[in-house]
Amino acid sequence: MNKPFIIGIAGGSGSGKTFFLKCFLKHFSPDEVCLVSQDDYYKPVPPDMTAEENKLFNFDLPDTIDHEHFEDDIHQLLNWNSIQKTEYLFNKPGVTPRILEIKPAPILIVEGLFILHFRKIADQLNLKIFIEADDEIALERRLKRDLLERGYSHDDVMYKWMNHVVPAYKEYLLPYKGECDQVITNNSHVAEDIICVTEDISKELRAKVL
Repeated sequence: MNKPFIIGIAGGSGSGKTFFLKCFLKHFSPDEVCLVSQDDYYKPVPPDMTAEENKLFNFDLPDTIDHEHFEDDIHQLLNWNSIQKTEYLFNKPGVTPRILEIKPAPILIVEGLFILHFRKIADQLNLKIFIEADDEIALERRLKRDLLERGYSHDDVMYKWMNHVVPAYKEYLLPYKGECDQVITNNSHVAEDIICVTEDISKELRAKVL
């Protein structure tokens, strides 16, 4: 049986990648597509890390990701084997993570900041999609998420943005933009704009893969 068609979707913080993925997945049934997210492969932080140390810790570096486990799980799915993965909860103490079971499908989506930097992953991608947004829009989205959903202070968010997020984007993602098959600028706050883009891509995939 042919291996699944593997799509890489890369985008920096605030690019609207999560919303893009939600729209994209709506065009397929669960048995047609599966998703593996880089975020579920963060290495555990030291148990004795203080709250202040956690604020300063740089999660926007490739070595914070267990890329060997990430690569192995992709390999398993490409060979039509199911995988199990512990859900990553973004430093939510007291919350029990779920065990995620991911079943193989004809279309495999791999997403994350470093998927193009991890060359063993990048070299397997059949389609590379780069999601970007203007800096001020990306920062606005990041502030909204971290202030409202994660309870960070404005100073904490800005510190990470200037010292972690932007440098990581420039070093580990932006250099690979030119090798991507599609570059999508996602500055819109109108859902229909992204839905139209994902619909066009899904139609091409259906004709090619399904």
